[in-house]
Amino acid sequence: MSQARMMQRPICLVKNVCGSLEVCKDAIEVLNGINEPVVVISIVGLYRTGKSYLMNRLAGQQTGFALGNTIESKTKGIWMCCVPHPSEAGRTLVLLDTEGLGDIDKGDSQNDGWIFCLAVLLSSTLVYNSRGTIDNVAVEQLHYVTELTEQIKIRSPSSQEGADEEEEEDSQFVCFFPSFVWVVRDFTLGLEIDGKKVTEDEYLDFALQLKKGVNKKTSDYNLPRQCIRSYFPSRKCFVFPSPASPENMGRLESLQEQELVPGFLEATGHFCKYIFARSAVKTLKGGHRVTGKLLGHLAQIYVETISSGQVPCLENAVVALANLENQAAVEEALQVYKNGMEKVKSKFPVTVNDFTSEHQKLSNLATSEFMKRSFKDDKGEYLKKLVEAIDMHYVDLMDENEMASEKKCRELLNVLSCNISERLKNGAYSQPGGYEDYCKDRDDIIAQYRKEPNKGVRAEAVLNEFLTQRGPEANAILHADKKLTENDKKIQEEKVKASLLEQKCKEEEEKRIESERMFETEQERQEDRIKQMEEKFNKEREQQQEEMDRALESKLKEREAYLNKGFREKAELLEEEIRSLKKQQQEEKSSGGWFKECVMPLVSTFAGILPNLLQHRLMMKKLSK
Repeated sequence: MSQARMMQRPICLVKNVCGSLEVCKDAIEVLNGINEPVVVISIVGLYRTGKSYLMNRLAGQQTGFALGNTIESKTKGIWMCCVPHPSEAGRTLVLLDTEGLGDIDKGDSQNDGWIFCLAVLLSSTLVYNSRGTIDNVAVEQLHYVTELTEQIKIRSPSSQEGADEEEEEDSQFVCFFPSFVWVVRDFTLGLEIDGKKVTEDEYLDFALQLKKGVNKKTSDYNLPRQCIRSYFPSRKCFVFPSPASPENMGRLESLQEQELVPGFLEATGHFCKYIFARSAVKTLKGGHRVTGKLLGHLAQIYVETISSGQVPCLENAVVALANLENQAAVEEALQVYKNGMEKVKSKFPVTVNDFTSEHQKLSNLATSEFMKRSFKDDKGEYLKKLVEAIDMHYVDLMDENEMASEKKCRELLNVLSCNISERLKNGAYSQPGGYEDYCKDRDDIIAQYRKEPNKGVRAEAVLNEFLTQRGPEANAILHADKKLTENDKKIQEEKVKASLLEQKCKEEEEKRIESERMFETEQERQEDRIKQMEEKFNKEREQQQEEMDRALESKLKEREAYLNKGFREKAELLEEEIRSLKKQQQEEKSSGGWFKECVMPLVSTFAGILPNLLQHRLMMKKLSK
């Protein structure tokens, strides 16, 4: 079930105050409550073109996003509405309505450019809303797309090797940009080209065709079209007739369905159905799925970068997000382990088998939880933090379990030895034959002690301590017993030594069993950790492959279109990009050895953490003694 509740009204995500952009804390709090993947739909377009009405329909609401019925643009900044996905359980639909581009009140084209840029960066589907037809004027009004090379960087400057790489960056946009949907409102023409009926998608494709020529006019004409064709992995078009009569347009928000033009309702239904079915979950560079919480962080990173006068960089954003998310993943996974071990702690003292079994189970569960949330932890830095934190907590609990066992065993022996202590005071063992009586009472204590269940991991050690402490007392009774000859006393002394040695061996056996069980547990933990790391590695590789496949498919389709229209030079340029993508794809496929070369050494590091902690613990115990 989706975590998003139906929002009663949209909330501002990005404020536009005097040309300065700022993220709204209330919206971030809403997103922080969404830990499931999000499908993000952004809508952009000129002011007063009916963008907000479409967003209300996607949200399943009659009202919500403000509808302006005058020349004034109602939406300022970027407004957000989060609703459960209508057809995909476990996903949230995040709708972003942007302020109208070209608003005469702003007079700030740069601000429009950044709003458009944010819509591209945050969405998994970008809807461009226009009116009338897709003619040259309509395409030119989408000039913001030509500015994206100056407003978005894929790699950070430090990771770029030279100018060539910087120039090639826009060819990589298709890997990370959203799907593109062009919605034409108030469409009155027939869908025909040269007298032949065409589909909406064919109409869009025709409008985006390039002209042949090398002069400036032709280049200016081709540039926005080429950008749309090259940057977005898929394109879709919907045409809508006017929704109502001119006199009813001013109260569109209050009109009932029967008062709307049937063709408009039909187009709206097709549009919503497509968006719900075909819009993918928002992903980061590398294919990691974005949750509501991550989307909030992403918005903050991009807006802060823009406000500081810098250019948003996908690589930097992913690194910053990974650091935030991975640290949160460590804390969340550690809490899973701690919560589980608290239940074990409430039963202290417990046996070594019960203790290590729960530790292993909960440690594996914590690792699994970490793997679900973390990403791009290539050096294992955060997984190592988790392993260290778990092992430190484990060692602390080990001490607590031992102390609980010692306390219980000592208290038990104190109770059981009350009778022998009382008889000592009364001089019962001072009589001839007293040593035999003492030994009988002591053996009864040992027998009752051994029958007592749930004594924990220090049972034999505490018994050995008890017998050793009682040694002088027993020796005194032995030598005072006049019934025994000197030879008898020597025999009894040897028996005592043998008994104490036997008890010492039992204590050592207790320690050996504990050490062996701990070693077995660590081996099993290690095997499970390797398995989970390999699964995570393969999953991330699959996501990267999907990202690359999508880009390659788009490039191949464009190359074919250029060849069919006679643009051989442009097709050859695309061929270079295709070869580059295929090379990257092949490198990704053959990077399986990277797991053994880079990841497996990390495993050895993890394996040494607990033994080092145990060695330190042992050393501290010796020092305290």
